[in-house]
Amino acid sequence: MGTHNHHTHNFNQQYEFSGKAKTWSLIAIVIGIAAIVYGFLIDSAENHSERTFANLLLMSYYFTCVCAAGAFFVALQYVAQAGWPTGLLRIPQAFAKVLPVAAIILIVVCLAGLFTHNLYHHWHQEGIAVKGSANYDPIIANKAGYLNVPFFTIRQVIFLGVYSIFAVALARFSNREDIEGGLKNYKKSFKFSVIFLVIFGFTTPIWAFDTIMSLEAHWFSTMFGWYNFAALWVSGLCVITITTILLKRSGYMSWINDSHLHDLGKLIFGFSIFWTYLWFSQFLLTWYANIPEETVYFYKRWEDNYKPWFWLNIVINFVAPVLILMTRDAKRRTNTLLFVCILLLMGHWLDYYIMIMPGTVEEHPAFGITEIGIAIGFAGLFSFLMLSQLSRKPLIPKQHPFLEESLHHSI
Repeated sequence: MGTHNHHTHNFNQQYEFSGKAKTWSLIAIVIGIAAIVYGFLIDSAENHSERTFANLLLMSYYFTCVCAAGAFFVALQYVAQAGWPTGLLRIPQAFAKVLPVAAIILIVVCLAGLFTHNLYHHWHQEGIAVKGSANYDPIIANKAGYLNVPFFTIRQVIFLGVYSIFAVALARFSNREDIEGGLKNYKKSFKFSVIFLVIFGFTTPIWAFDTIMSLEAHWFSTMFGWYNFAALWVSGLCVITITTILLKRSGYMSWINDSHLHDLGKLIFGFSIFWTYLWFSQFLLTWYANIPEETVYFYKRWEDNYKPWFWLNIVINFVAPVLILMTRDAKRRTNTLLFVCILLLMGHWLDYYIMIMPGTVEEHPAFGITEIGIAIGFAGLFSFLMLSQLSRKPLIPKQHPFLEESLHHSI
């Protein structure tokens, strides 16, 4: 087992958010704002704002998922009493602190899309649940007790509000632990993490049903929520890994070694396979049953506009990590790990694109300024907010009871 001399590490080290990181984050935000303006003022002339709203939903959902994955990562380590990730916990904690902002943006996008009828128009139309109305739809009428604007809004606010409260609380307990020492705050973190994981586990599928699956309200899949959770988790792990590698390259976090990166690589590898299992199971069962009201979902995604992306999705998100990250050495090479993580983030953007676009945009002319610009803007916003939070506290929880295990981690 490797040993560490504490004198070689600066446990009061804080990240300085300045220079290129700050500049490029702000430039990306400006690009995103410009793309949104372009989408509403120019692109909307042909697509009635649907395309811009669909891209805003895609990226605000993705943004929220990555932040929620940070909170989930922190809670999971406390409940598992895992010691190895202690040295990098400040990174997912920074994600968790940004979750309230991401949640507000997502709720605003959902409500704006509802009231402009650019999103959720499959179930939010005047008279759709009223017999005798020209818009009456018996399938939607049977779901009207669940799919209605007040209940939809209440669920979004409660779910995202509760996630945010727990996420911020876990980060605060860790910060207090550094100041006060002892086990008081660690025990609080453990209790809060247990409660959070139970709530998150039961409500994440419902949140995915509401936010994404209800865009095509005639269709449903009981696997959809877990399929979305797998995408959330892999995406979050990739961003944690990228942030860790880039910080280490910038001279920070000297206590992070190849074994820490190896463990992150194993999680990405394993849960990419789990995502594929859920993707394939949902697809295979629908194909095999061949029931018209179920197959319509995949039929849309096999049209010329989407079919190449449909198959590229599985190639990027399954074949690439399996082939590239199979070996032990690949998980310990920072360049390889960085490449796979960036590739998977683009792959899961494509995954959300395929989930959202066919049900919201009638005629989609493929990728353009709106898609690329809004994605860049949200990436910049996440980077700016997350790195701002990361810079406010020391980069290691120096009073964490499992810190020694992390410092001596070797596999």
